Amino acid sequence: MQYTKVDSDAFEQLQLNAGILVSSFTPDTATVGDILGATTGGINFTATPSFTDFGEDVDNVPNGMKEFKKLDYYDVHMTGTFLTCTPALAKMLVGAADISQTTKIVPRNDLLAADFTELWWVGDYSDKNTGTSAGYIAIHLLNALNTSGFQIQSTKNGKGQLSFDFQGHYSLDAQDTVPFEIYVKAGTTSS
Repeated sequence: MQYTKVDSDAFEQLQLNAGILVSSFTPDTATVGDILGATTGGINFTATPSFTDFGEDVDNVPNGMKEFKKLDYYDVHMTGTFLTCTPALAKMLVGAADISQTTKIVPRNDLLAADFTELWWVGDYSDKNTGTSAGYIAIHLLNALNTSGFQIQSTKNGKGQLSFDFQGHYSLDAQDTVPFEIYVKAGTTSS
């Protein structure tokens, strides 16, 4: 059974539970901002790179040569389903919208810079995941905008579910900044 073993510290490196979606997170202090809402089914994050192979039409050069490969961009998505909703969250889910009279969400036909927001997913990480020195995995989605539109699925005797697909976007102000960051911090024993 030589190849069916795991590292002795594998259970110290597990991401646990569904995590939370928050408006802000400070990695240095592990301070979370407002929780956006309760979710169901977990959160899915994908950052799919798109490449160009400049060697694909060069004679005597096989496709897939690393020296001819160029990374064009990342297609970044955070998807899932909310169970709870506030006016602020409904505005985020519509995408291009304003809140009027504290309860009315008014969609717009134009996007504003303010429609793009910062979004964080933070999940428990490591075997030490309680207290002030808890471990975490955090994903920071930059310039996030829900690109799937406002969707709600209600049921006869159940909870309404609001699907989302927040997409991270590049910005003209920082064109080389990829629209996501990942933080991994192992927990330590509290003193």
